Amino acid sequence: MKIGVISDTHLRRPDDRLRAIIRKHFHDAELILHAGDLVDLSVLDAFGDVEVIGVRGNMDPRPVEEEMPAKRVLEIGRFRIGLIHGWGSPHDLEDRIRGEFTGVDCIVYGHSHYPVNRVRDGILFFNPGTACDRRWSVSNTVGILEVGPDAITGRIVPVDEE
Repeated sequence: MKIGVISDTHLRRPDDRLRAIIRKHFHDAELILHAGDLVDLSVLDAFGDVEVIGVRGNMDPRPVEEEMPAKRVLEIGRFRIGLIHGWGSPHDLEDRIRGEFTGVDCIVYGHSHYPVNRVRDGILFFNPGTACDRRWSVSNTVGILEVGPDAITGRIVPVDEE
């Protein structure tokens, strides 16, 4: 199963750049995970008919908070994936979010705007970075998770050329 992963879009409405990213990188995704800081629920419209599962972030206003939980655990195949935004300083962020989950194989998170794709203590920590926000001069990226019968793997995809 191919899962598109996006976070920290920080958009008040879907824009042409987001639509281009979705067309190019998520056109064959069976599911989309949004790791928070959506800012407006209308952004979800850009994904069309593909199911989007999301969580709220620290920059999301009340309408998003009312629709999106702070964290989720998804079961996909034989794998359990924790989905959370994150909070506070990027320093020790993985330690803080790790404490929010038990029995997961992967933790998808956002908040820092920095992409991460690494296994630590047997858990895949996966942060797609930020797809659209340009603060702190970071590269814009999204992520792809591939869930197979025996493994879950991640890939960070730069989108600056969009």
